[in-house]
Amino acid sequence: MESPPSRPSPPARALTPVSKVLRLCLHALLFGLLALAAGRALAGPAPGTGRVVAACALFAAVYASGVRIPAVHRSPRAGALWLAGLGAAWVALLAVSPDGLWIAFPLYFLELHLLRLRWGVTAVAVTAVAAIGGFLAHSAAATPGAFLGPLLGGAVAVATVLGYQALYRESERRRQLIEELITTRAELAAAERGAGILAERERLAREIHDTLAQGLSSIQLLLRAAERVLEPGAPAREHIARAREAAQDNLAEARRFVRALTPPDLEHGSLAAALERLCSGVPGPRVRFSLSGAPRVLPTPYEVALLRIAQSALANVVRHAGAGRAEITLTFMEASVTLDVVDDGRGFAPASAAPGGGAAPGDGGFGLPAMRSRAETLGGLFTVESEPGQGTAVAVTLPLPAEVLR
Repeated sequence: MESPPSRPSPPARALTPVSKVLRLCLHALLFGLLALAAGRALAGPAPGTGRVVAACALFAAVYASGVRIPAVHRSPRAGALWLAGLGAAWVALLAVSPDGLWIAFPLYFLELHLLRLRWGVTAVAVTAVAAIGGFLAHSAAATPGAFLGPLLGGAVAVATVLGYQALYRESERRRQLIEELITTRAELAAAERGAGILAERERLAREIHDTLAQGLSSIQLLLRAAERVLEPGAPAREHIARAREAAQDNLAEARRFVRALTPPDLEHGSLAAALERLCSGVPGPRVRFSLSGAPRVLPTPYEVALLRIAQSALANVVRHAGAGRAEITLTFMEASVTLDVVDDGRGFAPASAAPGGGAAPGDGGFGLPAMRSRAETLGGLFTVESEPGQGTAVAVTLPLPAEVLR
């Protein structure tokens, strides 16, 4: 039988195969005991045969009605009323037949199943007392078994139901944990796909900027130099001018591709704005952003590298540092741009960090090497300063490219 809830709860889950078997076994046990009581009455010469059969039929009718009424399994009040009717029918059977005593055992399970634990145990105790009283009413001699049988049966029923409920709760916790793990795995897979897409976009942007765009820019310079050495009015000057225009148009198109492949954080604003948004959205420590010097428009690979380094450094602060405060500073100087990420966390000894380069010793991560690689790819310098208990400072300095200095 399904366990009815003792308080408002989510819709009942479908019965498992084990629950269905237990319900069928309970039905079979109860109707088997009723058939035994009625059969013994019909087989014996006792004068009360009709009353016993009628009491068995009444009990079976009340039981079958409760099984078929959905409200009994959904409402504690309806379940209690059904049990009260079932108990009255059982007392009537117990009054006319000593065989009604055996019905007490399935009743124990029904009471513990349909009532809250406190009331269920109380109902089991009352049922056991009634069973003992029924036995004594039909037997001339009081024996220890008359008392121990119902009491031990009630104790076994309580222990069985409590054990089953503990196993069910543990099973539910495991089910919820598995569902959470599946959900987390799906989210992680989606995040990894997103990170892979962003990494590929960045790679393509760098490739276009470093090869195609630089090549077209060099072609322009060469054509301009060739145009200067030709005499005015030379037929070749017109062809060179057209070639320069084509190179200029293709260079602009390449730069549009690079901008289109820019990370979303940089699509709608400057690097400083993206860093400020990053600071405001960090969970945990208070993070402040400051800007120093006169801001300049940096090439996309530079902005992407600085933003990714800031994101990685802040992720280390949140996961490992245990910091209360952190600060990101973007400084523009005459020939370079510097990004500093400082926190007041637990710090670590950089020399003892794992070869993987995580933010803390032994974490096995790859944050620091990835940041260092980004900086060195653009000819920059990456440094980490930290001591246990003294916080951590991460700094990256990138030389400004020639087109920015002009």
